[in-house]
Amino acid sequence: MSPTLVSMEGIDKAFPGVQALDGCRFELLAGEVHALVGENGAGKSTLMKVLTGVYRKDAGRIVYQGQEVDIPNPRAAWEMGIGIIHQELNLIPHLTVAQNIFIGREPRRWPRFLLDEKELNERAQRLLESVNLDVDPRARVADLTIAKQQLVEIAKALSYNSQVLIMDEPTSALSDAEIQELFRIIRELKAKGVGIVYISHRMDEIKQICDRVTVMRDGRTIGTVNAQEVSVDQIVSMMVGREIYATAQPAPNEGASEVVLEVRSLSRGRAFQDVSFSLRKGEILGFAGLMGAGRTEVARAVFGADPIDSGEIYVNGKRVEIKSPADAVRLGIGYLPEDRKRHGLMLDLDVEANTIVATLQRYAAALGWVQKSKARREVQAYVEQLGVKTPGLEQRVRYLSGGNQQKVVLAKWLAKNCDILIFDEPTRGIDVGAKGEIYKLLNDLTVRQGKSVIMISSELPEILRMSHRIIVMCEGRITGELVAHEATEEAIMRLATLRPTPRAVV
Repeated sequence: MSPTLVSMEGIDKAFPGVQALDGCRFELLAGEVHALVGENGAGKSTLMKVLTGVYRKDAGRIVYQGQEVDIPNPRAAWEMGIGIIHQELNLIPHLTVAQNIFIGREPRRWPRFLLDEKELNERAQRLLESVNLDVDPRARVADLTIAKQQLVEIAKALSYNSQVLIMDEPTSALSDAEIQELFRIIRELKAKGVGIVYISHRMDEIKQICDRVTVMRDGRTIGTVNAQEVSVDQIVSMMVGREIYATAQPAPNEGASEVVLEVRSLSRGRAFQDVSFSLRKGEILGFAGLMGAGRTEVARAVFGADPIDSGEIYVNGKRVEIKSPADAVRLGIGYLPEDRKRHGLMLDLDVEANTIVATLQRYAAALGWVQKSKARREVQAYVEQLGVKTPGLEQRVRYLSGGNQQKVVLAKWLAKNCDILIFDEPTRGIDVGAKGEIYKLLNDLTVRQGKSVIMISSELPEILRMSHRIIVMCEGRITGELVAHEATEEAIMRLATLRPTPRAVV
């Protein structure tokens, strides 16, 4: 059995009015990939911040490489060989790769106030080679892809000779190919005896790359299990203490349910070509495909966010011109974007402002004043209906969890009473409990309220679980359509990799 690198026992941490950690325990072995999972707010990040010196523990003990240690600050953790790669990458965009890796520890030459640029770049080059990253150490970080920036973060951690590496949602912005490259590097680090703490909401990844799984709930450690001896449903049950997955309700009858949206031969440059599909009342229409297939581009075009070169759009049987998002909203179409923080929310405004921003005219009084009491009353109703967890309507959405931010975006479009809703990666970056709530909301919208939903998702189990029909795209074209009862992961992947044959030029 591998030696124990880290042992955390009886860890407590309290903030004003909140017991964030209560007697938590965690163990990491050398050469182990150990998943740490739980809903948002379960205590995962707080426990790792104690381990990396961001927070001081109130009680308990940390044993590192056989000795009880005190970790007063993040620098001390790094110097001890405990590194962390945050979900939001901590790189300085305008500096070079080498400067980011060795910031604050740059090699010097005589006189001592001068940097040794040659030595700096040579050291960085050796580290980049160790993670198989073929980039110039003098390149600006801002010019790298997210995947390459992630590898720079790993190289930075290795520059401290890290024996413990904590990865927080490391694949959230990576393509499938980039994920497999990251896994290859993780396996190499594991073979060298590095212990890796892997924090992720993606159960398929945990089963693929992790050895053990520790589950947290409500600030407590629920248990540790062998990743290969436990099912995903068992892990989820430990995380939430309840059954959380909903499945799509029966599809609307094809003959009886009218078509609310029809797209005919939509094209836009190289992004997508000749895309045609229909959406029926009360239906969840899934869009599947690999990254770069053109799904988001089609959604943005339908919503008027991007122009089209050719094609026709019909809403409730009537041909319409959608040249801007304002046109789409007037026609009853709402869009929940993939990047909700950049395109769906105003992070520094509160829950109330974000909810009513699309319907301000409804609350306008004389001279442009907003009827605050009416707005607050209606926003509170949506908060209760959707189960948004917030201290109050005046809370800035920046400080809500990912799932609750997604609900605020949804509340905005429900307030607008949109009949057609486009969900682009609706559960990306949110925990399984919040996913279950989003799934139930989708069913409620379609079955009880008669809304129609287009759902774009890269998670095949999600697409299969929730969709009545599934449109599959590859390289900007639709390669197939599946109905729920005949759809499988294998069938979707076959269509998602079926490169369309270009049309002959006449």
